[in-house]
Amino acid sequence: MQRTLKNEKYYRKLFLVAALYDFILGCVFFIALPFLFENIFKIPAPNYPAFFQAAAAFIIIMGIGFYFVYLNLYRNIDIVRLGIILKLVYTALAFYYVFIENMPWIFSIFGFLDLIFIVFFVFFLRAVKRETQA
Repeated sequence: MQRTLKNEKYYRKLFLVAALYDFILGCVFFIALPFLFENIFKIPAPNYPAFFQAAAAFIIIMGIGFYFVYLNLYRNIDIVRLGIILKLVYTALAFYYVFIENMPWIFSIFGFLDLIFIVFFVFFLRAVKRETQA
């Protein structure tokens, strides 16, 4: 018997948006790192961009993961859990470095956006749990 959520279309759109957001954001940071730092953030580009590009690659991969969730909400539910962990870690690090270590504030914007995604992902997990227990 196929499980269905009451708001399945809504959640599918949520994960498509999450997929596009992470994939595009990761690609932009991976490809345009020096331009972003020097022209947008107005800070010197890192001497060793590989660390930032590795992080950007993880974001790209997570975007692909959220696309898998979009394709099949039920089979890929563990990707949502992993996404929550990834976004919690980024948010915690970004907020710490922005608010305590005076890193440029622009990085906190991504943390706030990730907090929004976290809330909706938790709503999704709770909805799936309710439906499977009903």
